[in-house]
Amino acid sequence: MSGMTFELDTPHGRMMATMLAGIAQFERDLLSERVKSGLAAARARGKKLGRQKGQRPKSDKLAPKVVQAVAEGRSYRWIARDLGISKNTVLAQVHQLISST
Repeated sequence: MSGMTFELDTPHGRMMATMLAGIAQFERDLLSERVKSGLAAARARGKKLGRQKGQRPKSDKLAPKVVQAVAEGRSYRWIARDLGISKNTVLAQVHQLISST
């Protein structure tokens, strides 16, 4: 809002700030309602939302390297830094390996 100024130490200024804040909150609430309504309508049509379970292309591609590095006794932090993935991704790959055996 370029060029619009008002003093917050006057009753008129505080009223304007309060009104503008209320309008901004109203707009945020409307946006939230529209998003929730759209998601509910998509679910009602049977649309699957979000990433498919288990779909991790980068970490799945690197899984053999993670397994090999773990077998060599490397630390999770070293593996993560070496492969350019997070330590939690390394840990998830190890847990996936353990649960599949």
